[in-house]
Amino acid sequence: MDATQVPHARAAGALVGRILAELRARTRAGTNLLELDAWTREMQREAGAVSCYVDYAPSFGRGPFGHHLCTSVNDAVLHGLPHDRALVDGDLVSLDLALSLRGVVADAAISFVVGERPTPEDTALIDATQRALAAAVEAARPGARVGDVSHAIGTVLTAAGYPVNLDFGGHGVGSTMHQDPHVANHGEPGRGYKLRPGLLLALEPWAMVDTAELVTDDDGWTLRSATGCRTAHSEHTVLITPGGAEVLTTPPA
Repeated sequence: MDATQVPHARAAGALVGRILAELRARTRAGTNLLELDAWTREMQREAGAVSCYVDYAPSFGRGPFGHHLCTSVNDAVLHGLPHDRALVDGDLVSLDLALSLRGVVADAAISFVVGERPTPEDTALIDATQRALAAAVEAARPGARVGDVSHAIGTVLTAAGYPVNLDFGGHGVGSTMHQDPHVANHGEPGRGYKLRPGLLLALEPWAMVDTAELVTDDDGWTLRSATGCRTAHSEHTVLITPGGAEVLTTPPA
């Protein structure tokens, strides 16, 4: 990405962070997943942004996706297709949002528990993905290798006791949602693509409590833990700068 696109990347990242923060603030027991999708559509429209999901039809999904937000609940961890489901207290929700603004894509995800009393197990799981994401951001410096970032993520997740799946992970972003390089959630330090200033990466640790195996719902999209265990997902888009990784999708204070 050249220097003229950096302000657009920052604007796209700020919008993603703001929308996710607003969705979390609105979510409570009784909120329907289709409401979350509709709110996302409206906020994107008002900002002049374009969804990366509506027409998305990769080989691993039953496309097109047809919605503006991934809504994964409890044992669902990735690509959750919004459907007519009202959330209840105690649901563990992961929201994943990617959009394009002025030709540049930003992508982020958050996980949280509906209601005021998350269990210690859910808190620990979400915290592990957030700490793994922080470690990845710290490792993403010019001259570092993709393997250094992957190793940082995997070290945190495995130390917390969670198996690591390598089928899906982070990736480059830019004019499209998924670009090279792929950033697995575990790897060998010193290996892989060398990071350089101007590179945009979506870093996304996700974890399942007791398995690394995924199963796909009948909807052709939603990926769940094979054992039915709880899951969590944290993601930021970062810009590699001469001084390190700048997080673009931090929610507003």
